Amino acid sequence: MPMAPLTPAAENRSAILYMCWAMVLFVANDALVKSVSATLPLGQMVFLRGLMASTLVLLLVLHLGLAKRWHEMLQPKVMLRTGIEGAGSMMYLGALTQLPLANATAINLAAPLVITLMCVFVLKQRLSAVRWAAVGIGFIGVLLVIQPKPSGFNAFAWLCLLGTFFHAARDLLTRNIPSNVPSMLIALASAMVVTLLSGLWSTLEGWRAVGPVQWASLSAAAFFLAGGYYFIVTAMRAGDMTLVAPFRYIGLLFALLLGYLVWGEVPNLLAWAGIALLVGSGLHLILQERRREGSAPSAMPTARRNDPG
Repeated sequence: MPMAPLTPAAENRSAILYMCWAMVLFVANDALVKSVSATLPLGQMVFLRGLMASTLVLLLVLHLGLAKRWHEMLQPKVMLRTGIEGAGSMMYLGALTQLPLANATAINLAAPLVITLMCVFVLKQRLSAVRWAAVGIGFIGVLLVIQPKPSGFNAFAWLCLLGTFFHAARDLLTRNIPSNVPSMLIALASAMVVTLLSGLWSTLEGWRAVGPVQWASLSAAAFFLAGGYYFIVTAMRAGDMTLVAPFRYIGLLFALLLGYLVWGEVPNLLAWAGIALLVGSGLHLILQERRREGSAPSAMPTARRNDPG
């Protein structure tokens, strides 16, 4: 007997839950990657994690009987999305190894601001003065987190911001992928592309011996990453995204907690102010978009996190 379709309220509740799980899993993965990066080159570390994550997702694809639809991963929209995600993930992970976990997560959460700008310059949408102000305030928040100084230019913080632009483009593309393409196949394509790119990168860095603790950490990171891939794609394709998107900030709270417990990282006052401006402006844009969707059927998509890696 076929299951009855979910009501919009039930879809929203499910999408919110998926978003929360995705954020927690992605930040846990980031924390493990940051920990292992102290002893292994970035390319080798991401490649090994990617092999295990791809294997986990592939097993799920086989279990769900989706293997016969593998050709759907070759659709141009899916390939373009995964290529952009792969590039963005390598940028973010490279920056993460050199930045405090909370700072990198906060910069990555500038995606709603970036998507708003993309809708202006790419989709030719018009913004009100209030929304332009929210974008400007949000990027002031980003600068307060990055804290660029003439005497000590932080290239990794800017690399993290560039990765955020790629992730925002990925989110826009995700909403345009046909709904009949299974989320698990999109997740598999993402995992495989990141693995391929990191494998190529590892040939330039060289390899080191991997110990039991490193294998255990990378295995756990692969498990978290595989789950995060699935939940984030599912969350972005289900429910009302202007309702679901604010829950991506769960990731920032979790990153602040892990950063403090594991590395003793506490943002300075400027960074705290930047985080407040960034979150506040992002929430304002989401609420404005929700009101706009209530009066106009052709609203722009809202940003989701993401993971970057």
